[in-house]
Amino acid sequence: MSLANARDRPLRVVDGASAPLIEGRGLTVRAGGTLLLNGVDIEVRAGELVTVIGPNGAGKTTLVRVLLGVLTPMAGEVLRRDGLRIGYLPQRLHIDPTLPLTARRFLSIAQAAQRHEIGRALAEVGGGHLERRMLQALSGGEFQRVLLARALLRDPDLLILDEPVQGVDVTGQLDLYELIDGIRRRRGCGVLLISHDLHLVMSTTDRVVCLNRHVCCSGHPEAVVKDPGYIGLFGARAAADLAVYTHAHDHTHDAPPDETARDG
Repeated sequence: MSLANARDRPLRVVDGASAPLIEGRGLTVRAGGTLLLNGVDIEVRAGELVTVIGPNGAGKTTLVRVLLGVLTPMAGEVLRRDGLRIGYLPQRLHIDPTLPLTARRFLSIAQAAQRHEIGRALAEVGGGHLERRMLQALSGGEFQRVLLARALLRDPDLLILDEPVQGVDVTGQLDLYELIDGIRRRRGCGVLLISHDLHLVMSTTDRVVCLNRHVCCSGHPEAVVKDPGYIGLFGARAAADLAVYTHAHDHTHDAPPDETARDG
């Protein structure tokens, strides 16, 4: 595809149940003189949990914005399955602390949802007791559960979660990641998860994409932690620590038989 055509058609809808829910091909974004993304390929399929990791400034949130259609790439295209419904949890959401909003009221405004739908969504994320609580009184983990409930109110085929454990302690982070894994298994939805810490998501991730403006490597977690692209980005010690972790936690029952990491 020529650059001109990519600019004309950055977002396309595709038919077919066998197609990925969403796919980015050759995504390139430049802001001023800075290259934010360079030829990035990524896809998420139904029932799959894909984690994008990378350092600050690697382009993770830029990638999310392109996939959501908020930002138009200078090259490449995004393909979405026909009728795709996306639930999105942003990295940051500022709400004026002086607003007298309960969790229920916030969710009803955000999604124009009925009370029984709100109650069901909160119950699914373990936040049924939060319905009448004021937003400013919620802990970091409780607020993230409310935001996750908001994403679920769309009955999504795909969840895009940008750093969903912001402001949550380590124990709460593990609980949230296990919750997200349970949701995708029950619903059969795809999940694209942005994270800084591969340790915390290793046990639930099907595929890892290591991003540093381009795809350094991708594949099943066990393959990625041995890949030179991962080692070059995060260091040999981090890779060795994760290799010990993966040896102690067998994830191979989830891996496709021919999946390997690849250099970007």
